[in-house]
Order: sequence, then structure tokens, then C-alpha cells
Amino acid sequence: MKLKVLWPGKIRNDAVRQLQEFYLNRINQLAQCEIVVTREAKGLLEKHAGRIKEIEARGLEKHIEDDYIICLFDKGKKMNSPEFSRFLKKAGESPARTVTFVAGGFLGLPERILNRADFLLSLSSMTFSHELIRIMLLEQIYRSLSIVNGRQYAK
Repeated sequence: MKLKVLWPGKIRNDAVRQLQEFYLNRINQLAQCEIVVTREAKGLLEKHAGRIKEIEARGLEKHIEDDYIICLFDKGKKMNSPEFSRFLKKAGESPARTVTFVAGGFLGLPERILNRADFLLSLSSMTFSHELIRIMLLEQIYRSLSIVNGRQYAK
């Protein structure tokens, strides 16, 4: 299984960045995974939301190929960890297609990116910072791969 995670902008918080590296290293023991940091819209006020999303969308689109696209979206489908594990296993069964997770910036993803998705995934009904959601996603990917590979994972 080949995995790719796309998101705009670097993680600025050192503790969060360390967690990102921790989970990425763990994931790469079970499956090939890369994180692609794309262009972040900087210096624009939130009132320019459309422009911000457009700038970030163009950066994301450069890395979306004929992949199986999973977009993080607050109105997407919610799953528990065993369900997500089965889903990820099935999504990754085609050796020719990369499973690509796409996370937006603080304003989320524009419609045209969401429309390209094969699946819309919600990690929670609650609102979290876009940096924390990245860690939650990586943790769930690692947990799912552990389950698929029959490894114990602390509850």
C-alpha cells in the first residue's frame, strides 16, 4: 500500500511537528507514506476566504493524480477505528493507485477538491486546529495499518 498525505503549509508548533515525525516513522514501518506540504496562502485576511482556498487548491491539485482521494471534511462519513481500518485496507488493495489523504488549511477545502474525492472522511464532529487534525489523521492511519497487520495497538 502506498499512502500520500497532502496539506497546505508547514506545521509551526515544534511539539506537533515531533508528533508528525513520530507517526510518519511508525507508518513507514508498515506502508510507504509521504507527506507533501503544499503552498499555503499567507498574508490574506479571512474575509478573502475564496482567494485563500483558491491558492491552496492550486497547490494541492499539483499533487493529485489518479489516486484514490480521501478528503477530510467535517460533513464526511464518520467511522470508528476498526471500520476505518477495513476501509483503508480495501482502498489500498489496488497496487497501482496511491491512497491520498487531502487536508485543507484553516478554512477547509474548496468544492472542486471535494468533488474530486472518492471519499469524504470526518475525523470528528468537534472542531480542531488544522495542525492537530493532521496528527489525528496520522495516528488513525498508523492505528489502522497496525490493525490490518495484526499488530497490537494500545487502546
